[in-house]
Amino acid sequence: MIPLDYGRSFIIGNTPNNEVRFWVESRTRLIDDRTGAQEDYLQCGSCKSENTFAEKDLFHEINYDFLPVFGPEWGVVFRRNAQQDDNYRETRPAGEWWDGQGYHLQEGRARELSSNAEILEATYANVSIVAQVEIANTGTGLRAIVECPVKTMNTNRARQVYQVDTGPAMLPDLERYERSVDGLRLAYVAFNVAHFADFVVEVPTIIGEAPGTATVYHYSERISLQAMNRLFALDR
Repeated sequence: MIPLDYGRSFIIGNTPNNEVRFWVESRTRLIDDRTGAQEDYLQCGSCKSENTFAEKDLFHEINYDFLPVFGPEWGVVFRRNAQQDDNYRETRPAGEWWDGQGYHLQEGRARELSSNAEILEATYANVSIVAQVEIANTGTGLRAIVECPVKTMNTNRARQVYQVDTGPAMLPDLERYERSVDGLRLAYVAFNVAHFADFVVEVPTIIGEAPGTATVYHYSERISLQAMNRLFALDR
């Protein structure tokens, strides 16, 4: 899978009253090894709930994060309020969101970074780096490649080590769903070697102490998976 150039990849809605443009923030490719079928889900950058084109009071008083994901058939929007509610996740056919979407995806001139030394060299040269994390479930015959730009890269020159910490991205659980979009969740990913990746997933999370507890959506469920991790430098 050739990495996207995330600085130049966008999705734009078709509806005339708001041809909204979204910046693409990650891509998850689902692969069915039994049939050879594959689907790409593109997760866009988060914004806030707004009164679009209003004369004043542009943000909703009760505000929430708004994050859309578009697939070949289905799209899902995540709305994160301050406290958990039933409107967190809304799934519709992709064509019903803004009358469908136009995809403007730019592939990067990518070179794979095959050693820690190359990873550190690209980091210090301030080039764009894209991560691909490939995971699989041999029981279901499903694989996925989770791809996202590396926003935070930890390095140590003396030890010649690195650690990616970036997101959000779409993490699938690789079970078989009638609609594969239903298996996607928001997560951050971290890794510092090629053979495993750790994720922290956004889930309902209890905060506070009884009797004053509340439930919010927060990145709190930790998962560690065997993976094949790849890093690419994008040359422009």
